This record gives sequence, C-alpha cells and structure tokens, in this order.
Amino acid sequence: MTEALFQPIETLPGISKKRAGLYHKIGIMTIYDLLYYLPRDYKDYREPVAVREAVPDQINVIQVMIKNKKNMIYTRSGTQLFLADAEDNEKTPVGIVIFNQRFVFQSLVPGECYIMCGRMIYQQKEHRFVIQNPQILKDAEIPIEAIYPQISGLTSAMIRTNIKACLSILDESGFETLPETIRAACQLMPLIKAFHVMHQPETLEEIEEARRRLAFEEMLRLQCGLHVLKYQSKTQCRYRMQDVAMKPFYDSLPFSLTTAQQKAVQEILMDLKADKPMNRLLQGDVGSGKTAVAAAACYFCIQNNYQCILMAPTEILAEQHFQTLCDFLHPLGISVTLLTGSLKAKEKKERYAAIADGSVKMIVGTHAVFQKAVIYQNPGLVITDEQHRFGVAQRAALAEKGNTPHKLVMSATPIPRTLALMVYGDLDVSVIDVMPNGRLPIKTYAVTGGYRQRVLRFMMQELKQGHQAYIVCPAIDENQASELKSVTAYADQIREQLLSDWQIDILHGQMSPQEKELSMQKFRNHETDVLICTTVVEVGVDVPNATIMIIEDAERFGLSQLHQLRGRVGRGQAQSYCILITEHATQEAKERLRLLSNTTNGFQVAEADLKLRGPGDFFGNIQHGLPPLKLAPMTDTVMLHEVFSAVNQLLSDDPALQKPEHAALYAEILSMFQKQGITELH
Repeated sequence: MTEALFQPIETLPGISKKRAGLYHKIGIMTIYDLLYYLPRDYKDYREPVAVREAVPDQINVIQVMIKNKKNMIYTRSGTQLFLADAEDNEKTPVGIVIFNQRFVFQSLVPGECYIMCGRMIYQQKEHRFVIQNPQILKDAEIPIEAIYPQISGLTSAMIRTNIKACLSILDESGFETLPETIRAACQLMPLIKAFHVMHQPETLEEIEEARRRLAFEEMLRLQCGLHVLKYQSKTQCRYRMQDVAMKPFYDSLPFSLTTAQQKAVQEILMDLKADKPMNRLLQGDVGSGKTAVAAAACYFCIQNNYQCILMAPTEILAEQHFQTLCDFLHPLGISVTLLTGSLKAKEKKERYAAIADGSVKMIVGTHAVFQKAVIYQNPGLVITDEQHRFGVAQRAALAEKGNTPHKLVMSATPIPRTLALMVYGDLDVSVIDVMPNGRLPIKTYAVTGGYRQRVLRFMMQELKQGHQAYIVCPAIDENQASELKSVTAYADQIREQLLSDWQIDILHGQMSPQEKELSMQKFRNHETDVLICTTVVEVGVDVPNATIMIIEDAERFGLSQLHQLRGRVGRGQAQSYCILITEHATQEAKERLRLLSNTTNGFQVAEADLKLRGPGDFFGNIQHGLPPLKLAPMTDTVMLHEVFSAVNQLLSDDPALQKPEHAALYAEILSMFQKQGITELH
C-alpha cells in the first residue's frame, strides 16, 4: 500500500488537471508531497469569547444564535450585502455582515447557533459590534482549523479537503521512516500520527510535539545524507601522497605562519598522506591567513606530482587567489593558470591544453574549472573557497571529474558550531583562530546620518596619509521609491561636493566581469583612492593599503555580512576603521550594531546573528548549497545533539543505509538530495 502514497497528485480523488497544475507550481508532485504542505497557522474555535469582550478591529471567535435575516441589498459599487441580526448566550446583540456569498447566507437558519470567526467592528451609532465576512461553523464541527499558505486559485478549504484524502491513504499504507528504537530513544510520535496532528489537531499543545517529530526527521535526513556522502568519499582514494620537504616553501614566505596556521597545515598534510580522501573544512576569520595554508597544501601536492584546483565563486575572488598563489608559488618554479568564463576562446584553448598535458600543476578559477572541456591529467587536490556559495551538486561534479580527489573547503564566513555541523556535516574541520602577527584590531563605530560630514572629513585625513577607502551602499541605482543610498548617486554627489581632489571609482554586481576587474585592478594599484561599491567586495578583495570602510544604511545588513565587509580593511600594518552609518535604525538594529562595534571576533558575531535572525536569515541571499530546511530549528542545540546521536546509531552498523529496514528512510534522503542535483548517495 506504500506505493499509493507516492502516486502523482492528480491521482487523488477531486484533483482536476488544473488543480494539479497549481500544486506542481509549488513543488507538490505526489500525494506524499502534499502531506508536507503544512499549515501556517490555526484557528481555535473551542473557546469563543462573549461579544461584549471582543477586541475591536481584531479577529475574534464568537458563538451566536441567528435571530433574523434581512433582504439582500446592493452597494453603489455593485457588491451584494447580506445582513443578519444575532445574539450570544448573554443576549448581547451582534450584527452579521456577509459580502457576495449568497450560499453562505442562505445556509444560516434563524434560531440555530453557530461558531463564527471574523473581524469585529464596533458601531458607535448602533452601540453594538458587527462581525464582517466571518468563517462560519455549525456547533464547532472543527475544533481547531488548519490555515494553509495561500496558493493562487486554491483556498484553505480546498487544501484541507485534499489533505483529508491524503491522510486516508497514509493510514492504509502504515508508512514509517524511522526505526522504533530511534523513536523510543528520542520520544518521537509515529509519522502517521504526526501528520494527522499537524493537519487535524485536537489540541494546540500536541501540534508542537508533531512539529518536533517532523523537524527531527528533516534534520536527521540531512545529516544522514551528508554522512553517507562522506562515507562514500572515504572509501575511494587514488591519491595517497608521500612526505616531502616543506622547508623550501616555508623559507620562501615573507612571513612566519602563526601557530594556528601551522596546526591546520599539519592536519591537512596528515589527511593527504592517509589512505582515504581528505574531506576537510578550513575555517578562519577574515584575514586569518587561510590562503597561505592552502598554498602549503598545494605545494605538498604538486611535489607529489599531482595537479591542484582552486575554485572561487566569483571572478574577482578567483583573480585575487590567482595573484596570491602566483606570489607564493612562482618563486618555487611552479606555474599557475587562471580559468574564468570571460577568457577569450584562444586563451581557453591554450590553457585547456596545458592542463591536459600536465605542464600546469596549479589551476585557479570560477565554476569554469569543472566544465566538460577541461580535462585534468592527475588532479590530487580540489580546494573550494566560500563553499556555502556552491551547491553539493557542483562539489560532486568537480569530485567526479577528478576521480574523487582530496577536497579542502575554505570559508571566511564564521559559522556557529551548531550550524557548521549542519552545513558541513560531511567534512572534518580545521579552525584558524589566531590572527597574523602585526595585525591591529579594526576600530568600529556606529553613528547616525547626522555625523556623515565628520565621517567623510575623517576619511579624507586617512587619504592624505596615502591610504585608501571603501564606501559601501546597499543599492546600485537611485530609486525615488527608496531612501537607500545608491552607488551611482553617491559617487556623483561625493565627486561634486567633497572629494574633487581624489580619484573615485565604482564597483557593483551589474558591471561586466571585465569592468569589475579593471575597477579592482585600479584600486589595487592605488590609481583609485575611494571605491564606492555594493557588497560585491564582501569576499576576497585584498588591498592592504585600504584603512577605512564606511557602510551606509548599515541596519540593512546582517551582522555576519557587516563583519565580512569590515574584513576588507585591516589587512595591512596601519590602524584601520569601519564606520557604520544608519538613518532609520530600530532599537534592535542599534543593539546589533553596538555588538559589532564591541567585538572583532567573527565567531561571536555569528553566534549573535544566529540568535537574532535565526538560521533561515543567517545566510541572507547566499546559497549554501544544501537541501532547504523548512522545519528544523537549528538554534535548538538539544535537538541537534539528539539528531547527531540518532545518526551515529543508525550508521554505526549500516553506513550506506542499504539494509531493508532503512529503505524508506534512504528513499526520503535521496529524494531530499535529488532536488540539489545529487542523483545517488552510494
């Protein structure tokens, strides 16, 4: 009977082709999918209030008896108006107003009692309440009613009817995904009961218990999927490396690695020498020196005669890594090449040939590095920077191209440990938690727009000392409907009024790759003094001479994003500053900005951001490449640890989830990951 659950939604009784199409638009393809279309809210009809206690202009639930019905009237706009008089059991009068619903009005019988839910308006002239267009039930036949997210063309009543049919099929199937041992250990209700409670609750209290069951399973599916991927990669290795002398690399550096960098290098080299592929996350705050650690790993790999690939999410960041790795590796006789989408056909062809014959060992690029036309000779190490901007399918494509090479993921986005376990559950973790010697903490100040002129004068003092500045705006172009500062308008204004003696340039996401690179190149070469930009500079732009960043409308950004932006300064030996300007900050926004002013520790910032905004907003618009989580409360550390324990229990004797008793769970996990482009997990 389980098969019936996974039949197309159009096979459900009462689903027309048109209605099926509406469901398809929101990703509901099967009967089982519809069960996961959970209510956004509930109306509780069990405890109606007395009419005299109703809250004006709010939704209220009342129980009344119909006294009489009046003739329909038309308003000037042509609306049909149906009116009735009623009273509650205290004899308090109330008017009923129904718009354009003749059938609903006709169903009301004088002398009968009804539960009604609707907005209550107090009429001063008549000294009574009226309830407008109420939801009407006879004798509370549905004690708690599920209210679903709006779908154009479908009402909550239609969805409830369809889900009722789904629940009948679910009951007959006896479907369950979690073993009884896990449910008992974690005190989880059966799946069938959880769906019944979510869609047809009898009490509000049991809804949370049902939600916990579904959230737990969602989290467990993600973790199991990531661990199965990790198990798969650990069982295939073609690139076990031998010890090589690292002294030439260390001697060529113009600085000494910090203890944290040295520890990270040792962990990576141990992985590269093991008989299983490395699958490691290198996490460090902005400016902590992750690229130097990655360069050490690349040197080790290349000395073992393997190729290394470093993939970055943007051309600006790829160019930055290319320049840095050239500085590290060229003195050691190692050639580095760059692959990006904006290369001319002739350049691509030449670089493809050099990669294919193995004459180039270090390849840096954007997603262009895993295009079909790129053929590697012997790729032993793949490094992805800012991994949360890539999907798991992209990671898999790159691994497949290299026959499962060692993988190193770099991230400058500080992620709280609980969230990191979810996002990078298939990776071992190295953390660089010490800043390079000589770096001064960035001084951060939050001010109102009234201080803007003083801030700009302070910026000019920095420019007079030979330094450079960033000004970050949230918008690209000026919009009359918005008061947000825009890059283009700000640049025009500042050129005219304040900075006529300085070279000003702009940088934003709508510029072509060539325009962006030219803008950044001029800033790196100090041909530009002030770069007015959007958050396109958030990641990877490294100009040690830039000592001041001004962020306009700072309340519009999350704490972690502000911290990332702040990390573009403070990369040299001079004292650097980040000034946050706000015009319309709420009390909560002021508190967030005050916190950022008081700490430069990215992990503390990330923890605060997670608490303030929740995991759904933590990443902003950045795609972290994982199946979306709709229910899992990632701030619930107790549940997280219960999930990790359950995953360990499940996978301890069945690491690939291939036993018959795990078939249903495996199918659900596979379905979850297929939406991200992963077609198999073993």
